[in-house]
Amino acid sequence: MGGDEVAQAVQVAGQTRRPALWTRDFALYFVGRAISILGDAMLPVAVSLGVLGAGYGATGVGYVLAAWMAPFGGLILFGGVFADRFTARRMMIGADLVRVVTQSVIAAAFLTGRPALSLLIVLSALSGAAAAMFQPGVSSMVPQISPDVQRANATLRVADAMAQLLGPALSGSLILLGGAGVVYGVNAGTFAVSAVCLLALRVRPVATLARGSSFLRNLREGWDEFRSRTWMWAVIIVWAVYGVLVFGPLMPLGLAIVSESLGKAAVGWIMSAAGAGTIVGGVVAMWFKPVRPLAAGAVAMIVYFLEPLVIAVHMPALVVAAAFALSGAAWAFWSVMWATSVQTQVTQDVLNRVTAYEVAGSVLSIPLGQALSGPVAARVGAEHVLLFGFAVGLAGVVCLLSVPAIRNLRRV
Repeated sequence: MGGDEVAQAVQVAGQTRRPALWTRDFALYFVGRAISILGDAMLPVAVSLGVLGAGYGATGVGYVLAAWMAPFGGLILFGGVFADRFTARRMMIGADLVRVVTQSVIAAAFLTGRPALSLLIVLSALSGAAAAMFQPGVSSMVPQISPDVQRANATLRVADAMAQLLGPALSGSLILLGGAGVVYGVNAGTFAVSAVCLLALRVRPVATLARGSSFLRNLREGWDEFRSRTWMWAVIIVWAVYGVLVFGPLMPLGLAIVSESLGKAAVGWIMSAAGAGTIVGGVVAMWFKPVRPLAAGAVAMIVYFLEPLVIAVHMPALVVAAAFALSGAAWAFWSVMWATSVQTQVTQDVLNRVTAYEVAGSVLSIPLGQALSGPVAARVGAEHVLLFGFAVGLAGVVCLLSVPAIRNLRRV
């Protein structure tokens, strides 16, 4: 073999070799995200038990949770503009530091006595506002720290799933040992670790917006970029419908039915099965790279809608757990396909703003579905609501696959 042929063979081998995933920057980002996600997974248990233990009842829990969600949903579009103006890394570090303060104050309040409900609401709102500044950068940082975007997303998804498995149990154990204040203190520590890891990154992205530019113009540019991509806004429309008719009702109604028909212990096993399935789905997404990622993800989502079906028809516990495991895997696979498509199809100069629009469109309809599910179920029955959600889920997949821009979007 001559010198030219050897060089050509080496070049081909280099092209087919997978790029390294565990670079220094990705390892730092992974550690920071994994630890902060674990802290977030611990928090719902701390909020519920802490607020209830303080004597504020279920209404108080609702107020504290709503106080977080309202500023998150209302400010996330601004977070996208700020991330493009000041860089995502700076906004994420700043948001982490704000949450170190809010969670530390709440921890101290619980550890020293009975915190005022107004204090919990105000600090929860500040934490939600900080999360709105943080979230757009979660997506845009991945292409900057990893040459293999899909594997990076899949690895982060596995870490997320493991956190969802471990977080509630760890939170419950810490509450038994020291109360809700200990969990809030640990949560503050996770944000501190995240901030340190982000600060240590060698990535030095530059701001893509001039500081003197019009804020409203920046928002409009993000909107124009979002709506110019048919595949993106079409998915978000379907997801907004899912939020009201599927995702929103599924947790409150589904868990209530499972608890009543199969027992409270079954709820834990079923949620654990979903978490285990999510890990499997993330691992599959590390290695399976379909040419048309959104089409493959949409097909996988058919399996996700087994969740409302098996609950509505009162299947045995093992069948429900198996369905939740499959649905968890499907959800993880879709999530990786979606995140990778957004991060590779949208240019860095507008990615934060576009991400803000797609996140807002994806999650803001869920609280509406949660609020409506109870009254509607009281009139027609919870099982009928879930069966309708199952039908809507399948119809949504048909809609996704019928849109050429979604069906034909190719992997970059």
